[in-house]
Amino acid sequence: MTKPINKFWAGAMGVALAFGATGAMAKELRGWNIHVEDYPVSHGMEQFVAEVADKTGGEITGKVYHGGVLGSQPDAIEQLRLGALDFGVFSLGPMGQAVPEANVVSLPFIFKSIPQMYELMDGEVGAAIDAGMQKKGIKALAFYDAGARSFYNSIKPVNEPADVEGMKVRVMNNDLFVGMIESLGGNATPMAFGEVYQSIKTGVVDGAENNPPSYESTNHFQVAQYYSLSEHLIIPECLCMSLKTWESFTPEQQEAVKTAAMDSAMKQRELWQAREAASMEKVKEGGVEVNTIEDKAAFQAAMAPVYEQYLAASPDMADLVKMIQSAE
Repeated sequence: MTKPINKFWAGAMGVALAFGATGAMAKELRGWNIHVEDYPVSHGMEQFVAEVADKTGGEITGKVYHGGVLGSQPDAIEQLRLGALDFGVFSLGPMGQAVPEANVVSLPFIFKSIPQMYELMDGEVGAAIDAGMQKKGIKALAFYDAGARSFYNSIKPVNEPADVEGMKVRVMNNDLFVGMIESLGGNATPMAFGEVYQSIKTGVVDGAENNPPSYESTNHFQVAQYYSLSEHLIIPECLCMSLKTWESFTPEQQEAVKTAAMDSAMKQRELWQAREAASMEKVKEGGVEVNTIEDKAAFQAAMAPVYEQYLAASPDMADLVKMIQSAE
């Protein structure tokens, strides 16, 4: 007759299995993602969790919840700070509402190009933003590409600031973006992203601004057929982790997580560039008139009030702004 298993020993066996051969408690991370599964950010995040599991011998695993099913971006950022979420990829635009240092990259024309953004975010600028995030309970692991945002509208091409005068332009809910449009003489209209298509179609707004994949995948190009490549905003996204989660790891685990994050960023940037090229091809085939604004000096000069207002409200960010502006 088989003896019943003692409950104490059954529990002990379970704990032993959870610890595994290395003696470290296994942990499954929960990750937030606003994008659909088939998207450069999503593929980067999936690579991240797979590499973390591999590098830690299964001590740390993870699951990415795509499509914003774990809540809105502002809510998810707060959950991350509290440790209710372990990691996620967040735009530094909304992140700027919680972390002042993150708001610097939302200044119009702060970066000269995408390659320059990569170099600075992988170096001292990214480190400075990470330091600010840690004060708020968030650890920045790596920075993803979200492209450059440009103007699109249903009326005419934008070649100079005067072309924006009187135009009703949807912007994200951030005072910097409102100020950007107002400095060009336009009427800024903060609005949820999901309302933009119908609002342009019905004339509630004349246009908006975004990167090529967003412009294309939402079909905004069908109702706003003028796309003017101003590239006024280059706002990266951050693969971030709750500081509580990060500090629960051993130094060896932290190194594995950081390496996996940087590897995923390299992959995501490659996928993003390919997706961006495909989106541009699709909108051109759809009849969109695309123009490149080669000389941005007039637009940049018009942003002086935006910078003045920002630095008046956040004087301690002056050194970080100067660091970016003085970089080659």
